[in-house]
Amino acid sequence: MNTLISRRHLLASGTTAMLATTLAGTYAKATTPALTLTRRTLEVNGNAASVFCIQGPNGKPGLTLNPDDRFAFAVNNQCGAASIIHWHGQTPPAAQDGVTDTGYVGPIAPGTTRGYDFAPRPGTHWMHSHQGLQEQSLMAAPLIIRSADDARLDAQEVVVLLHDFTFRDPAEILAGLTGRSGQGGTTGGMMGGGGMMGGSGTVSGGMMSGTGGMGQGMGTDLNDINFDAYLANDRTLSDPEIVPASAGDQIRLRLINGATATNFWIDLGELKGQLIAVDGDAVKPVTVSHFPLAGAQRADVLLRLPGAGVYPIIAQREGGPERTGIIIATPGAAIAKLADSSDAVTAACGLRLEAQLAAAQPLPARAPDRVYQLSLTGGMMGYNWGINGLQWGNHQPLTVKPGERVAIDMVSNSMMAHPMHLHGHHFQVVAVNGTAISGAMRDTVLVPPMGAVRIVFDANNPGRWLLHCHNLYHMASGMMTEVIYT
Repeated sequence: MNTLISRRHLLASGTTAMLATTLAGTYAKATTPALTLTRRTLEVNGNAASVFCIQGPNGKPGLTLNPDDRFAFAVNNQCGAASIIHWHGQTPPAAQDGVTDTGYVGPIAPGTTRGYDFAPRPGTHWMHSHQGLQEQSLMAAPLIIRSADDARLDAQEVVVLLHDFTFRDPAEILAGLTGRSGQGGTTGGMMGGGGMMGGSGTVSGGMMSGTGGMGQGMGTDLNDINFDAYLANDRTLSDPEIVPASAGDQIRLRLINGATATNFWIDLGELKGQLIAVDGDAVKPVTVSHFPLAGAQRADVLLRLPGAGVYPIIAQREGGPERTGIIIATPGAAIAKLADSSDAVTAACGLRLEAQLAAAQPLPARAPDRVYQLSLTGGMMGYNWGINGLQWGNHQPLTVKPGERVAIDMVSNSMMAHPMHLHGHHFQVVAVNGTAISGAMRDTVLVPPMGAVRIVFDANNPGRWLLHCHNLYHMASGMMTEVIYT
């Protein structure tokens, strides 16, 4: 990260100090049960890798809470490195958001414990490290908060966490992207071309005409990294998780794109489902069978197995043939091995589905009190990602007042898509490429190359909150700012 601190950053730091004092009492003591940060050995394509794990009280990755359960947990750091976990999709007090960048807290030191206590937000969410590049090494897990309606729904729940995997040190990947030696930096140097380098975790120069942005037909960089494997619940498609089910069963898929730098197309095969929620927020049902899922986004799909058989649920990398997934199978069904690469290359993920979605519980109609224009800037040459041409550390915060309706217009003035995530709030998508919609409530929205999205939210959670691209390498290179209550 850039260590240059601007005057406005110092002013923001003063705001943080005041808020930290105000919110100091919101922490729980080191309570039980605990989420444990640890390491584990994972076999990928026949090779062993040491990766992180967020282990729940039951000893398995992830956490599921039932209706009316409180998020009252200790985070016990036994992974051997300083870390901090962000509760993606949750809206806790700002000091419990699980980040260090806003100045409330430092990381959780190895061998220590930190308590959290807040009322969780129902839905399909996830948790991941916000410390350095740990998320790339699988410091991520599902965070499912079941509602009373979920409990009444007669459906088998199937949670799928997608990830992109590399055997390489993520810092080496970032250094290669920025053209710098060592740990990489905010602005980086110039890259020599950007063509395919081959091998594991290397720079990708794949180009494809955009679909869903304002600049359709223009060349776009869909992926800046080629990964060694793509995982669904820690497994490749050559050795997938087999989910047993019975003919006629209703299934609720809780799909989570936990990949660091990959958007996926979800393919339900012969099945058709009802998309009933995105990012944990209910939408008016839309029939889907093949749809995009951008980085950090979630999708809840309700489907019914038409009969006995094998039903693959596939996630294929945008702009490439690589794929992963799980298999739902009825008893006695013959399960054929599936290749982890398709014969066809997918298109770019765009905003066509986004434009069709409508929130089941939209924000009340109201004119915005404040409007911000954000240009998402940068490119593969130099790897200098930013917002309005500024990188984190020299950024321009977005100031708001409690109770305001805030609108943010985001335009990607780059040849890459950016899944933009706002911490501490859920927003409504109200325009796509200049066309007004009454869209979905979300916490992460994709802004395609040369595409434009307007979001609105109500300023109802005081503090300092990050707003950033959820491509880990774009964020680490500077595409991050913050919303500050004044």
